[in-house]
Amino acid sequence: MIVILSPAKTLNFKSDSPTHKYSLPFFVQQAEKLIEVLKNYSPANIIELMNVSNGLAELNYIRFQSWETEHNTENSKQAVFAFNGEVYNGLKANTFNNDQLLFAQKHIRLLSGMYGVLCPLDLIQPYRLEMGTHLKFGNYKNLYEYWNNSINQYLNSELAAHPSKTIINLASKEYAKAVKFKEIKGTVITPVFKEYKRNKYQVITVYAKKARGLMTRYIIENKIESPKHIKHFDIEKYAFAEHLSNENEWVFTR
Repeated sequence: MIVILSPAKTLNFKSDSPTHKYSLPFFVQQAEKLIEVLKNYSPANIIELMNVSNGLAELNYIRFQSWETEHNTENSKQAVFAFNGEVYNGLKANTFNNDQLLFAQKHIRLLSGMYGVLCPLDLIQPYRLEMGTHLKFGNYKNLYEYWNNSINQYLNSELAAHPSKTIINLASKEYAKAVKFKEIKGTVITPVFKEYKRNKYQVITVYAKKARGLMTRYIIENKIESPKHIKHFDIEKYAFAEHLSNENEWVFTR
């Protein structure tokens, strides 16, 4: 069983990682090709490409210019500790013990516009490149075209080594589109988190993001390798709603 997650826009490269263990990104050469394209972008080009402020454009211009092919502990940080958004507030990876980190390293995969797919302990350098960015280069119309086949081949290869041929899709819609689920050689289950507001259940983005992190943590803490056990997820008053769910979309409400 493999869990896929989105990355985060916000990064934390200031605090130290709780472990010295690390791995290297599988698609670093593909990332380097993107950097070669992005190094030609001025701050003004980056504003147009990413619709960001002047400050963020300047920051990412510097990041792209400073990016190095060799990833080491001097210029990089493990992805799961570097990402710092709502999902990762729920995950709280910096509190994992060694066994939990090892389980996460085997079962959790982080999708990335820059790196394609990352293991939690893969070293990354500071960047901002959302999967939905309309980056046109070479024969590619966007990042989805650039990454789709590579990500699918990678995930299918990973699934082949797991007893349960299942992907738990806890990525956002933007990042989930980077996977061609119809070509995955296994089952894909997408948990959906809904809040009861105004007499109906609805997805509220900020809560759903944190819930994805909470569920990932629940899977890691309980070393879940069979999807059916995910239905017992009850953190922060969530409960599995069978009447709202179907075979491939499992709804959790509160």
